[in-house]
Amino acid sequence: MKIEIYDPAMCCSSGMCGPGIDPALVKINEAVLALQKQGVEVLRFNLAQQPKEFMTNKKVADLLHKNGQKVLPVIVVNGDVFKTGAYPGYEDLCKALDIEPLNQGRPMTLM
Repeated sequence: MKIEIYDPAMCCSSGMCGPGIDPALVKINEAVLALQKQGVEVLRFNLAQQPKEFMTNKKVADLLHKNGQKVLPVIVVNGDVFKTGAYPGYEDLCKALDIEPLNQGRPMTLM
């Protein structure tokens, strides 16, 4: 089980820095932590820091060439494009992976 997240250009790998943190980034970060706890391999690529990764994945490169950066983020689940333009919820990712969401023991982000 593998999820690849191709993030738009951000100042750091998670986007969870600076004074105004996007709530969508908080939620996807929590989802990543929970999925990793469940044994899912999760890779994140930041356009500003790892542009080569975007060109290496032909599906992601094609989406970027056709639609520009507005297509980001691109979420790839087990090699297939799952969602573009927004981050999916934790439960949606669990459904795509055919695993049960954690009810307890889910990481919580303290703000």
